[in-house]
Amino acid sequence: MQPTIFSYILHYSKPQQLFLLVVILASYPFLYLSLDLPKLIINKAIGGEADGDVYVVALFGVDIPFHMDQIPFLLALSFIYLGLVLVNGGFKFYINVYKGQLGERLLRRLRYQLFGRILRFPLTHFRKVSQGELIPMITAEVEPLGGFIGTAFADPMFQGGQLVIILGFILIQDPILGAAAIAFYPLQMYVIPKLQRKVNALGKRRVMNVRRLSDQIGESVSGIVEVHAHDTSRLELARFTNRLGIIYRIRYEIYRRKFFIKFLNNFIDKLTPFFFFSIGGYLVIVGQVTVGALVAVLAAYKDLAGPWKEMLTWYQQKEDIRIKYDQVIEQFEPQGLYDEELISADPPDDEPLGGEIAISNLTLAEDDGTRHLDGVAINMPMRQHTAIVGDSNSGKSQAAMLLARLETATSGKISIDGRDIATLPEAVTGRRITYVGASAHVSAASVGDNLLYGLKHRPILEKDYQGDERKQFEAELGEAEVAGNSSYDFDADWVDYDAAGADSRDALQGRIMEVLEAVDFENDVYQMGLRGTIDPQQNPEFAEKILNARFALRDRLSDPEIAPLVELFDAERYNTNASVAENLLFGTPLDETFSLENIAEHPYVIEVLEKVGLTDKFLDIGKQVAQTMVELFADLPPGHEFFEQFSFISSEDLPEFQVILTKAARGDETMEEEDRQQIMSLPFKLTPARHRLGLIDDVIQQRILEARRVFAADMPDDLRAAVAFFDSDEYNAAATLQDNILFGKLAYGQAQSANAVGTLISEVVNSLDLHTTVVTVGLDFQAGIGGARLSTAQRQKLAVARALLKRPDLLIINEATATLDPASQSKVLENVLQASEERGVVWVLNRVQEAEKFHYVVVLKDGRIVEQGKYEELMKNGGAFRDLLEAA
Repeated sequence: MQPTIFSYILHYSKPQQLFLLVVILASYPFLYLSLDLPKLIINKAIGGEADGDVYVVALFGVDIPFHMDQIPFLLALSFIYLGLVLVNGGFKFYINVYKGQLGERLLRRLRYQLFGRILRFPLTHFRKVSQGELIPMITAEVEPLGGFIGTAFADPMFQGGQLVIILGFILIQDPILGAAAIAFYPLQMYVIPKLQRKVNALGKRRVMNVRRLSDQIGESVSGIVEVHAHDTSRLELARFTNRLGIIYRIRYEIYRRKFFIKFLNNFIDKLTPFFFFSIGGYLVIVGQVTVGALVAVLAAYKDLAGPWKEMLTWYQQKEDIRIKYDQVIEQFEPQGLYDEELISADPPDDEPLGGEIAISNLTLAEDDGTRHLDGVAINMPMRQHTAIVGDSNSGKSQAAMLLARLETATSGKISIDGRDIATLPEAVTGRRITYVGASAHVSAASVGDNLLYGLKHRPILEKDYQGDERKQFEAELGEAEVAGNSSYDFDADWVDYDAAGADSRDALQGRIMEVLEAVDFENDVYQMGLRGTIDPQQNPEFAEKILNARFALRDRLSDPEIAPLVELFDAERYNTNASVAENLLFGTPLDETFSLENIAEHPYVIEVLEKVGLTDKFLDIGKQVAQTMVELFADLPPGHEFFEQFSFISSEDLPEFQVILTKAARGDETMEEEDRQQIMSLPFKLTPARHRLGLIDDVIQQRILEARRVFAADMPDDLRAAVAFFDSDEYNAAATLQDNILFGKLAYGQAQSANAVGTLISEVVNSLDLHTTVVTVGLDFQAGIGGARLSTAQRQKLAVARALLKRPDLLIINEATATLDPASQSKVLENVLQASEERGVVWVLNRVQEAEKFHYVVVLKDGRIVEQGKYEELMKNGGAFRDLLEAA
């Protein structure tokens, strides 16, 4: 990275900056002419006389004759002035757009470089710097640099040149007026920078404190469980208040100083017109200056204010940007930064790693001298299955990280087949060696995308762009290259099928099924698939198979012993296990239009209820529900679990409903429209089989069925896209696969009904050979931010599956299955070892008894190897390994 912002700008945009300066120089003559022309118009065209029929105008020392009458001459000069205005405006427009484009390109380059540096940070650095610092530096803190980069050299040249031209023009008209115009500039040039330096120092303090504020927010979010578990919300709020107070005091001082600078500038600006009016007026009266010259000077001075303010703004911005750039660069120059060549270089060959792993005198120490590993030395075959065991302070996890080249050793060396892994490019270590840690990272993408992540090293197959799409892609690619960004197409096919042992997409799908089964993750993904949806237009065959599963399940439900578990949907019957809203719609909402939260307020729903005479009845039912809820839950503390399980009304809304019921007791006419809507919303949430309040009796059910028919028959065309109606013979695009197969509701009160029906659905799915297809749909399940929609165990299984799919020469697993139950741990371990039978595995075990399944066992204690050998040998020795086993 360049040491200063100006050296950075020149390094990456010197030709563009020079071109911009040439354009600015070309604009100067037109600016001078636009200043001089008003004087000519007043003195020559309006107040002057022609020499015969010739008006002579002197421009840049050249006399230009105009053979015309006075009025045409006036119009000619006026149109020339208008043309100059357009030319000057055109120059400004082009210069500003070019500056903006140049600034955005360099900002894009800078952000790209900073993000690239994050990818090269040593892992130890991430223990010293938080996301709360790095993210705003790349996003918010460098944003002003984009606005400054384009103006760094252009504005002093453009605005400064305008200042010189305007001042020169004023001096030419009269030296005294010129002296008045520049009299206070030296004072401003001396005082303003001194005042601005203090503002800049305060700005630097503000940036540092905002970063600390970001850190606290990040810590509170990541530690929210601890905050609630220990009742430390008040402590966190007090700490946050303290930070806000520091920032407030800094900002207040900045405002005081910054606006004093503005006050001083404005005062000095207004002094100069005073001199023009007084001195200039005197000179006009005594005949030393013409009226036209004075008008031109006043107009020129008016134009002078803009460039001068822009120059002051540029100076203030320069100082602020200089500080920002220095602070950002300082944070992105950590010790131990990985060599860029190791990250970007292509693999020197495509040969698999083999031979022997040689670890010699390996030491890993912290800055304070704490040693995690101390002089570790071992040789072992690359394709051997090795277990590393030890207590939590043994250094076993650090050994795995060093072997995967995720940490840098303080001293010592790790070689594979004679090659020092510290010198191998990441294209080798990242493809031939795979590491799975105890805390798996899952990105905010689908499960399938996360599984394939380890196979995406470079584009394998370019996307086929056509027509306008091809032009757009080439333009974006060209812009990326100009900005020094990656030239790889993100939308290309990046999946390395060969690395996964597949020669096609179908073969890759088979490999995915293998690894899912190996890590005991297949059933999880299958359940995700049942909760997923498909587009029947794009997958008509699959939709048809799901319908066949529906029909097959319906046949199974004809069994009298199973039938009570599910109440199927029937267009002519009310489903007592579904809510009133579901019975009315008899379909799945496609957006928020008819969602449970909005349905009671929708005009069309209200119109349907009016047509079938249900409005008043729903209002009565709503009041009864509200009264029941108030009586049952009024004395419970907020947040009580009964609110979640049984109440239609939250603890926060309960007092409001008490007020509404008080109004309703005086008559429905006393309720406001909002009160009526809240009361009307309650009946839609009722499920007769579950709530058993007796409010939705047979008569009401029949009326709701009538409303269902009216709702579907009279629905306006613009609302039909908001609901996917149920049809026993049609696939419902908005419903999940499971709901499409079930086509009904589980019956409340039936013991183990969910498990029994789930088993039944699985049997039907398997009988129709749909299991793999459902798993495929499950691969599209969105994992959420950081994999938040997956359990910890699921995230770990996914990470191990991702590693297996990659088929690395050396698989390093660092207690990655510790979150699984013992049976699952054993199963996954055995399957992974079997799948890696021809490849090397180094496994840091959290359950020492599993070491029996490995070829070789290494025992660490206090950062040193205390024992190593085959399992049987270590058992006979009765040393440290035997102690660990007995303790387990």
